Amino acid sequence: MRHILWWGFLLAVAAVAFAASPVLSGAEQEKKPEALKRIAIKAGKMLDVRSGRMLERQTILIEGDTIQAVGPNVVLPDGATLVDLSQATVLPGLIDAHTHLTYEPGDIGWQALGRSHPYEALVGAKNARLALLAGFTTVRNVGADGYSDVALRDAVNNGLLPGPRILASGPSLGITGGHCDSNLLAPEFRHQSAGVANGPWEARAKVRENVKYGADLIKICATGGVMSKGDSVGGQQYTLEEMKAIVEEAHKLERKVAAHAHGAEGIKDAVRAGVDSIDHGSFLDDEGAQLMREHGTYLVPTIFLEEWIKENESKINLPDYARAKFRIVRPVHELGVARAIRSGVKIAFGTDAAVYPHGMNAREFAVLVRLGMTPLAAIQTATLNAAGLLGLEDRIGAIEPGKLADLIAVEGNPLEDVRRLENVRFVMKAGAVYKNDFTESTLRDSSRLRN
Repeated sequence: MRHILWWGFLLAVAAVAFAASPVLSGAEQEKKPEALKRIAIKAGKMLDVRSGRMLERQTILIEGDTIQAVGPNVVLPDGATLVDLSQATVLPGLIDAHTHLTYEPGDIGWQALGRSHPYEALVGAKNARLALLAGFTTVRNVGADGYSDVALRDAVNNGLLPGPRILASGPSLGITGGHCDSNLLAPEFRHQSAGVANGPWEARAKVRENVKYGADLIKICATGGVMSKGDSVGGQQYTLEEMKAIVEEAHKLERKVAAHAHGAEGIKDAVRAGVDSIDHGSFLDDEGAQLMREHGTYLVPTIFLEEWIKENESKINLPDYARAKFRIVRPVHELGVARAIRSGVKIAFGTDAAVYPHGMNAREFAVLVRLGMTPLAAIQTATLNAAGLLGLEDRIGAIEPGKLADLIAVEGNPLEDVRRLENVRFVMKAGAVYKNDFTESTLRDSSRLRN
């Protein structure tokens, strides 16, 4: 009972803390959409991410949280509120398929042992706001202790906090002593992470437990990683048999599976087991790329973080073991991602934000372009492709009638310079405006202003 009261107290504190911010007006609008029931957005330019065409002078009519009509000759109903973005480029809200909202860049090694789960939930409240204001209206949170991401998701959904739409995994599943375990304390503490499960049936039970407590998806550690102590960064951890059991159980319960995987053999066994995405994919080889293509498995690259770590290595508290593994991974990761791009592997946008500061997620785009993507293809990874990976392609990922009104706007043309997406100036999620930095924009009654 005390635990429940404590969580309630923390969420109340977070709601009060954000009450002073004008961003909360968006959360209030989302909870009570009648305040702006009909909205018409006049877009100077609008990117059709499906065709790749940059359309001019488009009107987007929104009722409640849903897009009703899009086109150059949409009739505005009386009483609708007009949002003038005639000097901007409008795109669908962006999707980040690999975030850790409840963590920060300094939460590495022994320093991380001092964090409580309630504290992580409050960190998540801060970072959810940053992600939303950066233009990411939907995220997939892959790994959080104490189901803090589930609590964060529910707080956002209930209008207590501003944040993106969150698909939460809860604790990541992994083997004893693996990347998803906590390997820092001495044996006498007998401590392990909540997601540790060994053997097919124990792993199945852990999937069921995560789903019981609210997980939208299952995250597993198929191989070692950079930030964990005592394991090889590319070494396979879960066996093929264990991964098959996890995937079968998760899919039976209508949950997708994201596999943290750096090493080549672990990637291939995870794909053979039927996971829905390979996240990172550093040592991806030609055979692995072919398998991913054949199985329709997505790659979520998370590549910009390595540029950020290289530039800030002297400023961050990387333990020696993580520093050594980072230097192994960095030269090969870009090669693996470039191989996937050349091979036609489906790619969904993901950042691993938390390794670097939240809100910088859009810097991933420029790296994808440098590795061989066109700006349009890079944008599609964070719209159509990511929506497909999340199983939400009928609701998000494009500006089309029937889809949720998730929209962003930037200055200039991101098809000419994808870095334009690093400075999002307008954010709407589900018909609620959370950010509008266009000083010339005004809200007007459409009965006094027609097409």
